[in-house]
Amino acid sequence: MKKYYERYKHAIPLIIYGIIYLTWFSYLERTVTHPSRIIHVWLDDYIPFCEIFVIPYFLWFAYVSVVVLYCFFKNKPEYVNTCIFLFTGMTVFLVISTLWPNGHHLRSYNMPRENIFTGMIAHLYRIDTPTNLWPSIHVYNSIGAHLAVMHDQKLAANKPVQIGSLILCVSIILSTVFIKQHSMFDVLTAFIMAGIMYAVLNAPSGTSTTSALTSFIQFWNNTDFLSVLKNGDGLTTDTSTPPGASRLYAARI
Repeated sequence: MKKYYERYKHAIPLIIYGIIYLTWFSYLERTVTHPSRIIHVWLDDYIPFCEIFVIPYFLWFAYVSVVVLYCFFKNKPEYVNTCIFLFTGMTVFLVISTLWPNGHHLRSYNMPRENIFTGMIAHLYRIDTPTNLWPSIHVYNSIGAHLAVMHDQKLAANKPVQIGSLILCVSIILSTVFIKQHSMFDVLTAFIMAGIMYAVLNAPSGTSTTSALTSFIQFWNNTDFLSVLKNGDGLTTDTSTPPGASRLYAARI
């Protein structure tokens, strides 16, 4: 049991954050029913409704999950970097949605036609309110997942995987506006936030940002989370750089 815990203890922050995020997001979905800020830009009026894009929209859940799980089992440094990227953007989204409740009026009350795809969208509309939209986490996390694929050495050498990931990432991003789940404003701001986070995670060595992130990653890798949960103890004093490190590790620091 101890062996498995040591091997997979890096899942604990992901589980804890998942619980926090889902609890917070569920609260917002219940309480933000009449948002004071309606998001709309002129580009939204020129984007057609295209129901087939509901397929990549739903594939987002599998796409991000599979990439995170792959990194979890195969590339721990990239897993940590990906989690930092995703957690930061998702937290920014939650804070924005809490302080500035937002929504849109892009959805049609009636579907333009009846088929299996519009049926799926109608179901989505029933379970997902047109609130808490900015920036688009569908867009942001898709970018994060594709960046993880590109930074993994094995996946980077696999051209079909790289191309497939890019096509799926782009399709998911397009789906958010084609099925009227998001405004172009949500999409563009998600790109901006992703660009900022990518720059932070790839900051030149020696900067305060890189040092802070490196310290956090070493904390993540060296903490005995089980002991912390039990009695508040378990921090190690080993601050050596983990072997096989990626962007924020020995190669650049």
